[in-house]
Amino acid sequence: MRTTVTLDPDVEHYIRDACHRRKASFKRVLNETLREALKPVPKSRPELLAPRSLGLAPGVDPKRLSELADELEVEAFLAAEAAKNYGRQKDVK
Repeated sequence: MRTTVTLDPDVEHYIRDACHRRKASFKRVLNETLREALKPVPKSRPELLAPRSLGLAPGVDPKRLSELADELEVEAFLAAEAAKNYGRQKDVK
């Protein structure tokens, strides 16, 4: 089948580059590229994963998880504030 297609300059460059590398005609490279890009992709079966319990680290009480999260958040905030204040102290000198 004959048809007229307007290619963007970069696409034409890619095809011509492939022609030189493969030592093939423009028509052949274009057809092979389109065929590969447009062929249907076979559906793969989803991989089923079996759930498994990872448990908690030793010493972590599940009843205190929100309390532990609060403590970690406070520590992170204080560390960030200390870093900011350290930078200010250096600027003052």
